[in-house]
Amino acid sequence: MHPIRRAVFLAASLFALVSSAFAADIAGRWKAEFDTMIGVQKYVFEFKVEGEKLTGKAIGTREGDTVEVVLTDGRVANDRITFVELLNYQGMDLRISYEGTIVSGDEIKLTRHVGDFAAEQLVAKRIK
Repeated sequence: MHPIRRAVFLAASLFALVSSAFAADIAGRWKAEFDTMIGVQKYVFEFKVEGEKLTGKAIGTREGDTVEVVLTDGRVANDRITFVELLNYQGMDLRISYEGTIVSGDEIKLTRHVGDFAAEQLVAKRIK
């Protein structure tokens, strides 16, 4: 193998290894509190990561009720994270999608899209 190709291959392999390790680092519990159209909501996200696949659950407190939902369609790649929360709110099925950036090992900035109704910004912080 040509030395330049070998160097590019090694750099790409190292980047993939570091990216996978960084993605796996978000496994665990994260908390977030944010204001929405229906008031302040408090969430605990429990993330599990296998490669780039993200699974887990969200436990949310809103209007005095606690609701637990399974997260779907989750993905972590480099510093990007996406997942979906399927929620039934007052008899209406809502698809809440999240996309964001892993800022550090202890902070994720997310945008939360509630169907076509609203979008909120939030920060999730690791629970230690």
